[in-house]
Order: sequence, then structure tokens, then C-alpha cells
Amino acid sequence: MALDRRALLRTGVGLGAAAAVGAGSPAFADSGAVPGLVRKARAASAYGSTPVEHLRRTRRLLIDNDNLLGPRHALQAVRDHIQVIQELRREAKGVDRRDLMELQTQYGEFLSWLYQDMGNPKAASYWLDRAMQWSQTVGDTDLSTYVMARKAQLAGDTADLVDVVDLAEAAQRMARPRSRLATVARTYEAYGHALRGDADESERAIDDVRNALDGAASDPTPWGVWLNASYVEIHRAQGLEALGKHDQAADGFATAIRMMPEGYHRDRGVYMARQAVALAGARAPEQAATIGMHALMVAEDTGSGRITNELARLDKALIPWQRVPEVAEFRAAFDSILVHETETDLT
Repeated sequence: MALDRRALLRTGVGLGAAAAVGAGSPAFADSGAVPGLVRKARAASAYGSTPVEHLRRTRRLLIDNDNLLGPRHALQAVRDHIQVIQELRREAKGVDRRDLMELQTQYGEFLSWLYQDMGNPKAASYWLDRAMQWSQTVGDTDLSTYVMARKAQLAGDTADLVDVVDLAEAAQRMARPRSRLATVARTYEAYGHALRGDADESERAIDDVRNALDGAASDPTPWGVWLNASYVEIHRAQGLEALGKHDQAADGFATAIRMMPEGYHRDRGVYMARQAVALAGARAPEQAATIGMHALMVAEDTGSGRITNELARLDKALIPWQRVPEVAEFRAAFDSILVHETETDLT
């Protein structure tokens, strides 16, 4: 059945979710590559490595690939490597078995992120739940705390007003006091308060995060290392937009984007799309459409459902100015991308 992508996107369903409509459970579908990947992992000693070290390096490469190219290029490889790890665990013992379980948790959390970025929150939630279960088996408190914080982040992305603050507070209770993960969770709590319309609580939480940044930077945990001033300002801007403070939100996004380090091509596209939505809310349609066009190019490169969801909001917000040349150009380009995606998926 052909999918009406315009209708799906303009009701808040990303391209990744649209592609999964009717696809059933987010459980494994064997790509045929797994046996070869298992053999390669077992043969890692030929390259002066171990299967665990090989899988750790592979995960880092896949993360870099996602940052640059988006989720569609990494998703199947991550799914395959979870199966590889499960196969290796059958024969592993002692420390190796625990290390593989820890890696399985990390790959599961990463797979959840890929689905989240594709705009498929159902699959993202499924894999976060699996990662949480696996993390309990490992017994790594920081890892479990990180997964709980990610659950709060996903609740924020889906505007889940019931769970977002509770999950963020739960992650903070699990975290070591004054740790980076406690600060990460407080960041998601700030956005949750904004979604719920509580501006004072949101700003108080953001101030706490800003004050904790220096201390969090020295935390030895490997989780949440991307927490920096730019990341915090992005969440403050998102909160301002949720509160209807569009001018301030647009300025906040612009500042945060300028502060971003190199290498976050896809995320820059997400934040540009959100900046464009804020500008449309601030009744600056020409600027909104221009920035939206930049974000649209990143969406086409990466297949990020988070970007296309934001651009669908922008497309709707710009309807009152549809005769403005910049707006007309953006809306035509947006429709063209959707048509291209539909034709690609049906071939």
C-alpha cells in the first residue's frame, strides 16, 4: 500500500516511522550478514585484537557515521551486531561474558537512538526497554542511569507530559550526586517542565545545569560526554519555544548552533529546523523559510525523521505566508523531497 507521506509527516509522523508502518514488531530481521560478522569478530586476534575490542571499535565507528550521515546508514549494521554479540555470548565465560553483555546494552541503546532519529518512537522505546533490562544484568549503575536519562529524553521528544519529568527525576535519583549524568537528566527535566508550561521550574533547572557544567566536565564516566554549553542552550531554546516565547527561542537556537563543535552534521540540521519553526512563530517567514531550506538539505542527506518532523511543523506554520517567494520555494522543495522519499521506498 502506498503511503501518503505528506499526510503522515504533517500529523507528526517521521519518515522513519512511515517506513515502518505495517512492518510489525521491531524485533530482528536477519540481513544475512550476521554469520560473516561473527566469523570476523572471532578472528579479531589475527589483527592483534579481541572480539570485545573489535566490537567496541565498530560501535565508535558507527556512532561517527551516524553523526555525519544520519541513522539510515547505520541502523541495519547495529541490529546485525547485536545478533553477533548474542551469538558470541553463547560460548563466552567470566569477564568476557560480562563485557559482551555490557556491549549488547550499549548497542541496544544506540539502536534506540537511531530509531528515535528516524522518527519511530515506538521502536526507540522498545530498544530502550531492552537496554534497561540488559543494563541491570551488567550491574553498571552509570550505564543504567544513562539509559533512564535517555528514556526521559525520548519522552521529551514525543511531548509525553505524563512521564518526561518523572523519568528525568528517576535518572537523577539513580545518578551519583553532582555527576555528569545527574546534570544530563536535569537538562531533560528542564525541558519537561517547559512542555508542561512551568516556566519558572524550567529556568531554575537550566540554571542548575549551567552551574554544574564545570564540575560535570571532570566526571570520568564515558556517558554523556557531549554535554556542553551548546547542548544546554539548545534545550533552553526548546523550552522557550514550548512556552511560546518564539523570539527568545529563535535567538537561543542561533546562539547554540554557533557554539556547536564540528562533526554534528545531522544534529545541526535538527536544530536549524527547530530554529526555523521558532522564527515562523515569531512572524519572520522569510528567515524561517531560508533556514528551513538549509535544514531540508541535511534531512535529504541523512534521512533524519527528527528533521522532517520539524520541517513538517514549519511547512504548516508558513501557510499564512505561502505567497512569499522564500516560503513558496521552501514548501515546493519540501513536497519534492517527500515525493522522492515515497518513490524510493516503493522501488
